[in-house]
Amino acid sequence: MTRNPDRAASASRISVDVDFNVAFRHRLRFTGDVLGADSDVLADLIESSESRTPRVQFWLDEHVAEANPDLRQRLHAFARRNNHRFQIVGNPQTAPGGEAVKNDVHVLERMLKVLNEADMDRRSYVVVIGGGAVLDAVGFATAIAHRGLRLIRIPTTTLAQADSGIGVKNGVNLFQKKNWLGAFAVPWGVINDRTLLESLSERDFRCGFSEAVKVSLLKDANFFDRILRDAASIAARGPACWSVIEESAKWHLRHITGGGDPFEMLEARPLDYGHWSAHKLEAMSNFDLRHGEAVAIGVAVDTVYSSLVHGLPAEDADRVLLALERLGLLCDHPALRRTDELFNGLEEFRQHLGGQLTVTMLDAIGHPIDVHEIHRHRMAEAIQIVVDRVREKSQ
Repeated sequence: MTRNPDRAASASRISVDVDFNVAFRHRLRFTGDVLGADSDVLADLIESSESRTPRVQFWLDEHVAEANPDLRQRLHAFARRNNHRFQIVGNPQTAPGGEAVKNDVHVLERMLKVLNEADMDRRSYVVVIGGGAVLDAVGFATAIAHRGLRLIRIPTTTLAQADSGIGVKNGVNLFQKKNWLGAFAVPWGVINDRTLLESLSERDFRCGFSEAVKVSLLKDANFFDRILRDAASIAARGPACWSVIEESAKWHLRHITGGGDPFEMLEARPLDYGHWSAHKLEAMSNFDLRHGEAVAIGVAVDTVYSSLVHGLPAEDADRVLLALERLGLLCDHPALRRTDELFNGLEEFRQHLGGQLTVTMLDAIGHPIDVHEIHRHRMAEAIQIVVDRVREKSQ
């Protein structure tokens, strides 16, 4: 009896494809003084265990620690009040502030060594207090230690409170590329605290609102109208700024938890509207441009491009530029003249996610669209329109 080898091979092949979901909980809190009158909010996020007292380690952004000289003292007081609930491991650790923390992988290596020496496990908590870059770097170390410790973020910039601190991305820069090394990990909790924003410079305070403008353009025309109306007051730290930060954070949270693609498995990245050029501009400026300033430029450029190519009414594009101007965010930079190099950001943007190029644009405020091709001549025209607008307003 002869045996058909093709039939035998076919009979031994088995394919099993199973779709499954993993339940996550995102805990977002808003406080007025998280290390003072509202310290119970932080304490309550740290769950006790019957078998072992939870271990907690604090990491501080050096810039924040310098601007708030009483911060360590307040953390020690918090630890004393709660020593029956959890164990604080050692003194608060510090990490370089700003993009420097993400540009040196040796800083990441040191973080991992500290976590290892402290015997942190998957039921231990890392509480990181700082700006978005420090949250990203400490978050990445936390995400890869034991395949994930429990991370509580306390963002100290308007940018991080309105956007990145809410997200599920962590990472550092490598090969001169933003966030080339990173991981998706849902934070155990996020606390947006008003008091910790008080030490921000005027420049850094304004920067966060570029992400609020961005998410309003994507999600809610009425929200954008409010930002435009109150822009001057927001830039001056008026009362309207708090509701804008809160609304922006909630919109980012809704998108992450309800948008169907929290870990960016699809080709589109709508929350990165304006970011293909923003990330490139940061690197091209040697990070002289703050992330919020680069995002403002990127949002302005893509909004003008949307009006030139995709039917966004010109008057709406003008309103977006006006809002960014009133917020004190629209600025010029010599990197904008190096358009050939800047356009490389499109390919880097595509490579970061893979697949075909997918860039979010607008055909109306509150109505994003996905496009797969950029007309370089019209994009160069959009860049020039933004540059000319900035020059005109600065004269």
